[in-house]
Amino acid sequence: MAMDRSNSVNRKKNDDTQIEGEALDSVERIFESKEVPSWQSQLTLRAFVVSFILGVLFTFIVMKLNLTTGIIPSLNVSAGLLGFFFVKTWTRLLEKSGFLKQPFTRQENTVIQTCVVATSGIAFSGGFGSYLFGMSEVVAKQAVEANNAANIKNPSLGWMIGFLFVVSFLGLFSVVPLRKIMIIDFKLTYPSGTATAHLINSFHTPQGAKLAKKQVKALGKFFTFSFLWGFFQWFFTAGDDCGFASFPTFGLKAYENRFYFDFSATYVGVGMICPYLINISLLLGSILSWGIMWPLIQDRKGHWYPADESPASFHGLQGYKVFIAIAMILGDGLYNFCKVLGRTLYGLYMQLRIKNEGAVLPVGARPSPPEPSMSFDDQRRTELFLKDQIPTWVAIVGYVGIAVISIITLPHIFHQLKWYHIIVIYIFAPVLAFCNAYGCGLTDWSLASTYGKLAIFTIGAWAGAAHGGVLAGLAACGVMMNIVSTASDLSQDFKTGYMTLASPRSMFISQIIGTAMGCVISPCVFWLFLKAFHSLGTPGSAYPAPYALVFRSMSIIGVEGFSALPKHCLTLCYIFFVGAIVINGIRDLVGKNKAKYIPLPMAMAIPFYLGSYFTIDMCLGSLILFVWSKINKAKADAFGPAVASGLICGDGVWTLPSSILALAGVKPPICMKFLSRKDNTRVDSFLNS
Repeated sequence: MAMDRSNSVNRKKNDDTQIEGEALDSVERIFESKEVPSWQSQLTLRAFVVSFILGVLFTFIVMKLNLTTGIIPSLNVSAGLLGFFFVKTWTRLLEKSGFLKQPFTRQENTVIQTCVVATSGIAFSGGFGSYLFGMSEVVAKQAVEANNAANIKNPSLGWMIGFLFVVSFLGLFSVVPLRKIMIIDFKLTYPSGTATAHLINSFHTPQGAKLAKKQVKALGKFFTFSFLWGFFQWFFTAGDDCGFASFPTFGLKAYENRFYFDFSATYVGVGMICPYLINISLLLGSILSWGIMWPLIQDRKGHWYPADESPASFHGLQGYKVFIAIAMILGDGLYNFCKVLGRTLYGLYMQLRIKNEGAVLPVGARPSPPEPSMSFDDQRRTELFLKDQIPTWVAIVGYVGIAVISIITLPHIFHQLKWYHIIVIYIFAPVLAFCNAYGCGLTDWSLASTYGKLAIFTIGAWAGAAHGGVLAGLAACGVMMNIVSTASDLSQDFKTGYMTLASPRSMFISQIIGTAMGCVISPCVFWLFLKAFHSLGTPGSAYPAPYALVFRSMSIIGVEGFSALPKHCLTLCYIFFVGAIVINGIRDLVGKNKAKYIPLPMAMAIPFYLGSYFTIDMCLGSLILFVWSKINKAKADAFGPAVASGLICGDGVWTLPSSILALAGVKPPICMKFLSRKDNTRVDSFLNS
């Protein structure tokens, strides 16, 4: 195509071919004939009705994952796919009846996806499986230290909703003035936002609509199967350790060490979505901990820790499980924090260096002329992205206004958290929110929980043990996590909106509405879990909330130090902390091709405390996808996410009726339990006597 032509006719043919080639490669040329609706038209009533329904569904899913293992996959694809299906069905029915006033556009699809993810995102950043539940008496009883009234605050619907409303919106206002830098000037990739945009764009082409219809059908089939399977399992769970979830797949000895398949459709689906490396890392971590370390440490009972110590006590085996896992999580978090921060600072330096001398950092609505080398897609997207601007004064007034309200309000919710603690957090929060949003654009990693842990240690130690420092640290963690998490989420959504020609205003308003819905829906769903499942947060129960104890333990360490740990536990913590950093360093040194064979320390740490059962489920999901890819890769790529979403959604929806049954006092009729031959003989003898 680049060859010289001496005659003008050939040059004309060459130019025409270039245009045709560009049209084939250009997404926006496909949609060129379609008018882009105004930002007001993108915010439709039907979009928010669908968003509310899907927001409730995804909140149940995220809440269940939070309270079981804490592993939450990206649900953007599911949100985009189900949003497309619901509204497309709605508009098709109206079109047939002659009442359709506004067609369904990709911009409206983007608004739905943004709103749903913002709603369900509060179930994570709200800390219902981590810092917020870690304040409760249930979790506090599992730790001997700081188990007093000053460091305990039990969940209550009123204060949880109030707390989320005053802390969840600051991150949105903090990143708005910098949206142009992130998306246009620095051209950050935001892999999840970009992938979601490609998905939504493809849905609204004729070929993509046909594929989406088939994907929704596959999702529906596996949704139904997963829901009915959860219903079937319920009949056999009349007592503790009953049902398929307690099936000793690999024998009773392996079951005692948490190695078994628990028939969870949710985690088979999660395994299909998560990369192979994460699932293998989880399995390696479970083998290292429950297969090797814990049995060896248990043999040292009476030497390393008292033989009569309670299994739940931090002075016994539980201390090793929790604190070694924390050491790995902190080592991995510290390494990646420094790595992403370094890349962020270097990226900023390089971006500013290439600008002309005297150039001002582009903020807010200041326009940038399109570059001559821009593709048609980029020119079109940049033009529309800069069209509907959000005034910078709105962001500043919004941030300062909400900050003032929360500085006044939060000390009334948490007496241990003082107004000056909150002011310090809000001074640094915009910088940290920017770092998290920028780092997420480079790496697709949100380090929200890492910034939260930073707040735990600094504010907790500042407040001090005598003044409820453990609770102050957990509350500060919540403030920080909400700010930096929502900032990176909105930046991802701005990228999706940029690539689908959705207005920044509609994205921002959709995020605000979704966040507001999440501030009410998430506490209500958590409250339902709390009232329906009385063993919530207890180790070994259906919903152990493992990260609640981990976050509380971190806060205790930050305030009181390591004095309470059992013998050699601190030495092992140091070894695994350094080991996590070294493994990450090796992964970066060997390059991407070899790094995919080196496990992830963060993933390895998760089963240290929780057990191996869910890793078996996830590895089975990986195996199913691997075999499917070998048989038919195109079909596996197209339908794998839909099948996985169906398995996750169906099992997640079953949680609602099972909660209602528990609240109504309806108990399952059968207990299916497995005994050894010796125990079975004793039971038979007892029954026949």
